[in-house]
Amino acid sequence: MIGIIVTGHGGFAKGMSDAVNLLTGPPVNYESVDFLQEHSSDDLELNLKNAIVRLKDCKGIIIFTDLAGGVPYKCATSLSKKSEQKIVVISGTNLGMLTEVTMSRNLIFDVNDLSEMVIGIGKDQIFMFNKN
Repeated sequence: MIGIIVTGHGGFAKGMSDAVNLLTGPPVNYESVDFLQEHSSDDLELNLKNAIVRLKDCKGIIIFTDLAGGVPYKCATSLSKKSEQKIVVISGTNLGMLTEVTMSRNLIFDVNDLSEMVIGIGKDQIFMFNKN
C-alpha cells in the first residue's frame, strides 16, 4: 500500500485528516503533520522525517501539501530528494483528492499512477456556482 502524509500551514493537515476520517473511516498508513506557528522549519522537517520512517514499509509515499512554494512544500520536496524511498509531493491539496486517494490505494499500487490520478481528481473538484 502507498503511504500518505498530509502537511500544511496551521491546522491544515489535522483539519483535512479529520474530514477524511469522517468520510472514509480511519485510514491506514496515513500521517498528518501540521506546521504550527510555534514550529521552526527544522521542527517541521523532523516531524516529516518521523512520519516517513513510520511509513517505511509502504510501496512509496505521497506527501500532500497546501501551497506550492511554502515551507511544508519545500521541506517535503527536500526530504523526497534525500530519501531512498519513492516519494511524490503534491501541492494544492483539496478534500476530494484526499478522500479519493485514501480509497484508491487498494486498487492502484504504483505511486506515480496514483499521484497522476489524484491530481486529475483535484482539478475536477474545482467548480464555480454563479446564479447570475
